[in-house]
Amino acid sequence: MLNTIILLSLLFTFINENEIKEIDTLLTKWHHAAAVADAKTYFGYLAEDAIFLGTDAKERWTKDEFQKWAEPYFKKKSAWNIYATKRNIYLSDDKTYAWFDEVLVAGFGPARGSGILIKTETGWKIKHYNLAMTIPNEIVPKVKKLVEKELKK
Repeated sequence: MLNTIILLSLLFTFINENEIKEIDTLLTKWHHAAAVADAKTYFGYLAEDAIFLGTDAKERWTKDEFQKWAEPYFKKKSAWNIYATKRNIYLSDDKTYAWFDEVLVAGFGPARGSGILIKTETGWKIKHYNLAMTIPNEIVPKVKKLVEKELKK
């Protein structure tokens, strides 16, 4: 009985590690697709009802809205170049959804991404993504003043 429990535990650990590796690879390829302006791959990783939150407070897009907004960027050699230096991925007990957070390097400065993926018949899809700039606490008062000034325009 103990051997069976140990074997099942190892099997579940192996399955979880494979799922996490698959998600990590997907997210890395997703960011890379933007770096090489591969719109088909980039938007193909998004669920049909995906939501993308950008760094600007007005940037809350459905997949179709985001794709339309991003179209001119994907006509260039590179839409944008963002890559993760650290990523944490978590699986639901039933392995039908996952959530993650990642530390990013981006052209606009240090950033963080977080999101939710769902398992579909064709594999994992990004259901929700939130791209955020990270601001050191020490300069938040200065940034707050700049934001408030910009919003008054």
